[in-house]
Amino acid sequence: MDKRLIFLDIDGTFIQPGRMEAPASAVEAVRQAQANGHKVFLCTGRNYKMTSPVLRYGFDGYVCSAGGYVVCGDTVLFDCPMDKAQSDGVRAVLEASGVECTLEARDATYGGGQMMERLAAYQAQRPDAVNSELERWRQAFADGMLIRPLEEYKGEPIYKICYIAPGRDCLAQARAAYEDQFLFCEAGGPAQRQGFVSGELINRKFNKGEGIRRICDFCGLPTSAAVAFGDSENDLEMADVAGVSCCMENGAEALKARCTFTCPSVDEDGIAVAFRRLGLI
Repeated sequence: MDKRLIFLDIDGTFIQPGRMEAPASAVEAVRQAQANGHKVFLCTGRNYKMTSPVLRYGFDGYVCSAGGYVVCGDTVLFDCPMDKAQSDGVRAVLEASGVECTLEARDATYGGGQMMERLAAYQAQRPDAVNSELERWRQAFADGMLIRPLEEYKGEPIYKICYIAPGRDCLAQARAAYEDQFLFCEAGGPAQRQGFVSGELINRKFNKGEGIRRICDFCGLPTSAAVAFGDSENDLEMADVAGVSCCMENGAEALKARCTFTCPSVDEDGIAVAFRRLGLI
């Protein structure tokens, strides 16, 4: 088939949420696709620091921080952290409203001590509603190595802020002041649960779909040559841009509705199954 540019979300798509080891079937599928002349990229909400352990599988580039940091080969195509006034301002409003935040710089992630407590409480309250983004944070805090104390933050540029709030009302002030600048991407969708609300603030200057466009342009291929795989609502723009899109069976219903097709879940060799279906391997 014609050359394809394949984009894989990480958590809940290429690997189990919050983990660093990919299923052997997915790794082999990536290598076979590359041997067949296709290029394979990561396209993730993780910052570069949290993405870097997964790069050992030999990807051709990556879209990190939900589109804020884009690299093809050794070339940085896009690098767009928040303005410091933006990150400081929205963080102050959120924290004043009782919302716990994590700050994602390129090479470090900072989180408050109460975030883990809220994650544990939320999981105990609604174990059936833990989505891949929430599980990623739970695993990162439990690991103890990936998250640095918020007190250690020294003002480096921030690409994304993740949050967990006691309720949606706590986000009202931040939405009123900053929704024109940030997409409040709630993991799993607010209609699917009550109580704690988790999500991420994604700068409206970029998204994963724009990251795909940048790499396609750099490679001299149309976006119709892109194949995107994801599982959560921060992958919606991927599905809209790519010529073919696939949602994992473990993914959000909103994404399934937007994708070309659905494949088995990440722990049922979904990537390999989908690659074979598409003739990539």
